[in-house]
Amino acid sequence: MVREVEVPEIVVRRLPIYVRALAQLEAQGVKTISSLELGRYIGITAAQIRKDLSYFGEFGKQGRGYEVSHLLREIKRILGLTRVWPMVVVGAGRLGQAIASYDGFKPRGFEVVGVFDNDPAKIGQPVGHLVIRDVSELPAAVRAHDIKIGIVAVPAAEAQKVADLMVQAGIRAILNYAPTALHVPAGVRVEDIDPVVTLQSMTYYLVNSESRDPAGTACPGAAEG
Repeated sequence: MVREVEVPEIVVRRLPIYVRALAQLEAQGVKTISSLELGRYIGITAAQIRKDLSYFGEFGKQGRGYEVSHLLREIKRILGLTRVWPMVVVGAGRLGQAIASYDGFKPRGFEVVGVFDNDPAKIGQPVGHLVIRDVSELPAAVRAHDIKIGIVAVPAAEAQKVADLMVQAGIRAILNYAPTALHVPAGVRVEDIDPVVTLQSMTYYLVNSESRDPAGTACPGAAEG
């Protein structure tokens, strides 16, 4: 019996980066590319690219590199991007409306098909080509359209309640914009998007570079170890 190789999460996270780069290269008219050239384009090593792709099969040809269009199609297939995934957004504040109105989802395989809120003043208002609906209608919408992806765009205090409703409705992947950790059952995937957390990690590098000059050498007066 052949044992399936578990793909490391860091590899899965790099696959969309390959898709983005290959799509850009295809748009530029590039037909073939070596792992070295692709690595330089993305900013990782050729060896890492070859190792990442080896989890899924053989895609390149010795001495010829990768056919850009073919590799792009294969990685999209691996990621399940051969179809358009319907999504729902819960939370119709400024953030939720911006997400629902974003036109960059569909070209990359995703489409917001419903926006929900519990504020009577917002329900019935248009957001792009959609209309904000009462959150109580979420379960029926999820079942009717076989929706697996939900986006949480509500305040932190409401986020867990929304996540619970999504899970009960059949959502299996949640993109969480609320600044709080969500607790979900096994088998439900949560990805957190918190720009403040990212900014806070960036300030570490800013603070720790203040004692160095632009060339990276210690400034006069800095303590030496």
